[in-house]
Amino acid sequence: MKTVTGLFDNYDDASDAVGELEAIGVPRGDISIVANNSTGWYDDSNRSDAAEDAAGGAGLGAVIGGAGGLLTGLGLMAIPGVGPVVAAGWLAATAVGAVGGAVVGGAAGGIVGALTDSGVPERDAHVYAEGVRRGGTLVTTKVNDELVDEAERILGQSNSVDLEERRRAYEAGGWTRFDADADPYVDIEAERDRIRNTSPL
Repeated sequence: MKTVTGLFDNYDDASDAVGELEAIGVPRGDISIVANNSTGWYDDSNRSDAAEDAAGGAGLGAVIGGAGGLLTGLGLMAIPGVGPVVAAGWLAATAVGAVGGAVVGGAAGGIVGALTDSGVPERDAHVYAEGVRRGGTLVTTKVNDELVDEAERILGQSNSVDLEERRRAYEAGGWTRFDADADPYVDIEAERDRIRNTSPL
């Protein structure tokens, strides 16, 4: 299996990508989504009992099996350095496990460690984690060899973030790597950063 990852500035685009992955036959249990929730777009009125269990430390495994699909089982939690997120799937469960004390590959912390442990190069994992910190949504999937090309097409579509361009933009501002000890962006900062990154040059 190969891990394929895409970063989106817009949650709806990420959600569409999840639907496309499911449509080509990727099992729900092999897809993860982690979305910044610093603006509070997802709140308690959206929560299911399974999401409550996940946010309370039970993990996200039970959330995935909901009859309405992966996205109906979103749970609220906090990831160090990112802040409040809405998440579902194996990556989120692994990142939460890292936060809860389990050893996950990579000393950088929950989300970076979970990504690198699944085969994402550490250099890229830092950009993905920073992208979520700055208001984005990360979709990660494990796929069999026969679905790799389709998964890469779906997660590399025009609505997704060009990882190298985003890395250069972050580095131009003095960023070097994701810092799990950094203060999360506040609502206004995350929204301002998202608008700046999606505006045409």
